[in-house]
Amino acid sequence: MKVLLLFTGGTISMVRDAETGALHPADMQTFKAFVPELFAGDIQVDMIPFEPLLDSSDLNPDNWRQMAHVVQDNYDAYDGFVILHGTDTMAYSASALSFMFDNLCKPVVFTGSQLPVGVLRSDAKENLLTAIEIAAAYDTDGKAIVPEVTLFMDGELYRGNRATKRNAEHFSAFNSYNYPALARAGVHITYNRQLIQPIGNTARPLHVFERFDTRVAILKLFPGITEEVVAAVLNTPNLRGVVLETFGSGNAPSHEWLYQSLRDACYLCHSAEN
Repeated sequence: MKVLLLFTGGTISMVRDAETGALHPADMQTFKAFVPELFAGDIQVDMIPFEPLLDSSDLNPDNWRQMAHVVQDNYDAYDGFVILHGTDTMAYSASALSFMFDNLCKPVVFTGSQLPVGVLRSDAKENLLTAIEIAAAYDTDGKAIVPEVTLFMDGELYRGNRATKRNAEHFSAFNSYNYPALARAGVHITYNRQLIQPIGNTARPLHVFERFDTRVAILKLFPGITEEVVAAVLNTPNLRGVVLETFGSGNAPSHEWLYQSLRDACYLCHSAEN
């Protein structure tokens, strides 16, 4: 089996300078020295780094396109793909790629770590090695067990567009609040096969949707929100869409000015489209 490991950056790719104690991105040879197990098993692992490596807070849709094209360009040569990523925005990237790929028939696994790979108690090695194993997991009929975009951290494999970061302190940094874990890793990896996306048509090529529209904002409602705050978001020039972050199951303050502001914004957007 062959797995392509894509380095984007993040904590997992950091090492500590012996003299200053400062963290800095590791070069590929240094990283390999910390995880020799990557190249000692039956799975062939090749590596492609972003140049330069990026802090995940700096990632944007252009970088999502870059990740997707690395997978597409190498799709026929590898059985699975693992993307090393900083944890701050890993759920965003995993979700984005899950919608970018059409007819995905191979695993694409995001993973990262809470501590750098060179730190004694780091979770990097276990997360990486298990992600590699999941990316190379195939049935006896030659079909991938998890042919979709996923996110693996601390023994749990989540659907890429269902995961969210919940904690910056614990190794169990992610959760999937609206969908169960696709797999759990202990002594063995147990797959919940009935939850996994069905494999695509292996006779068709992988297609990548790469158009993004960033003219979207999030409006978070909170007790005491003012008309001026709402107007500042809704009146953003060229805005095409707003995601309302509401209370509970979708509740919002019953202010008439709020309803009217939303009506006006919908009317303006509709008028702009026509």
